[in-house]
Amino acid sequence: MSAGILPFEVEAVDRSDDLTARAGLPLVVEVMEALGCERSIEEHVRVRRRRSGYREVETIEALVLLLASGGECLDDIQALQADGGLCRLLGRELPSADTLRHFLYACHDERLIEQAKQARPAGATACIPQENEALRGLGRVMVEFVHQVAARRPLTTATLDHDATIQESHKRDALAHYKGGRGYQPSAIYWVEQDLVVADEYRDGNVPAAMETLRLIRRGFASLPGSVTRYFFRADSACYDERVLQWLAREDRPGGPVGPIGFTISADMTEELRRVCGAVAAGDWRLLEDRAEETVACAEVEFTPGDWPKDAWPLRYLALRIHKKQGHLFAAGHDTKYLAVVTNRAGAIAELIRWHWQKAGTIELVHDVTKNELGAAVPPCGRFGANAAWYRLSLLTYNVLSAMKSLALSPAMARVRPKRLRFWLFTLAGRIISHAGRLILRISAAAESLVDLVSARQRLLDLVVRGAPA
Repeated sequence: MSAGILPFEVEAVDRSDDLTARAGLPLVVEVMEALGCERSIEEHVRVRRRRSGYREVETIEALVLLLASGGECLDDIQALQADGGLCRLLGRELPSADTLRHFLYACHDERLIEQAKQARPAGATACIPQENEALRGLGRVMVEFVHQVAARRPLTTATLDHDATIQESHKRDALAHYKGGRGYQPSAIYWVEQDLVVADEYRDGNVPAAMETLRLIRRGFASLPGSVTRYFFRADSACYDERVLQWLAREDRPGGPVGPIGFTISADMTEELRRVCGAVAAGDWRLLEDRAEETVACAEVEFTPGDWPKDAWPLRYLALRIHKKQGHLFAAGHDTKYLAVVTNRAGAIAELIRWHWQKAGTIELVHDVTKNELGAAVPPCGRFGANAAWYRLSLLTYNVLSAMKSLALSPAMARVRPKRLRFWLFTLAGRIISHAGRLILRISAAAESLVDLVSARQRLLDLVVRGAPA
């Protein structure tokens, strides 16, 4: 017994399986199973060397549970293991941290890293290793999950947003990144309308964000289901590359969907483009925003990048002039700077620029959520492939929670972040009893009225009964 400030005592007892502090967490596994993850994992991910031990599906589900519940390192699985009631609801014990670690290690192949280094051009220091079979299999699981969600929420439009992010790390093998620290710089592509990540690529910190972006862009579009017929794309200047622009602009693009892809990409502000922007007459600028310390105006300018064929795939350059108001200056000491967006879309300049700016609330929000709430900010070890798997699992967890909100939970929970899901739903207290051969979870009526757990589970069961639409 131990006393404290408040008038109650604490008594430690042997682990009990008739109570749980996480009564809503099994819903995560039910979402995965309702959308075919077990079959997909069994087909694509094979790392076990013996028939004994945990199956890959059990290990991956445990990792997703760990990330969804707020775990940031593998040892945090002990908190879930200690919840006997949770394990009873899941119908199994959870694997140890060492088991999870060995699974992540199976996604690493030192030979592929050495091959990438050997293939670097003379004098180059950055490279992007190929993925081994286990890591590729995990990627196929994520794509099939996207297709399963899309089959139940069919949409014909896909806006894909591309962005890279910094994972700060002080592991011995982490390399210096452009912001001065050390770590990794993975990229991801996000399907806005479905709130799903469709592709990602793990990169060392020293890999420029603009390096070989077309490969991931093509993977992103290839990951979309056949129901999509209208395509759009947005990115920052990391994708301002002539090969990317030509691939997006041409309708018979190799390795991609046939037809138009409407895009906006932030342009590199070269000296030539800056002179073009600076030469715009004062009367040709149109006010876009009047902010507290600055005004933003826009105009269309005539500009052709590199040796772009002028008669094919016409592009528009939309210039932005940001002017500081009296008494305010940019850090460089001047009062005006120029930005530009390149696009192949028709329409009003202001509308296209605002559409482009929406990316800050989509893929950049995904980075914020996965890094600050789903464990992505903390690479688990110094092995590149293992860290790539951890990052991909964080994105898969994001997708599972997104599917939970769109397919199972009430509309009031449609836009909540993972930390609120944990507070309201996952950490419900519950008592578990057996009656007439049935396992029954009892939660308070007040809690059930807030989260509607019963209806959420019924909706998922209905998905299983109906199956995926043909």
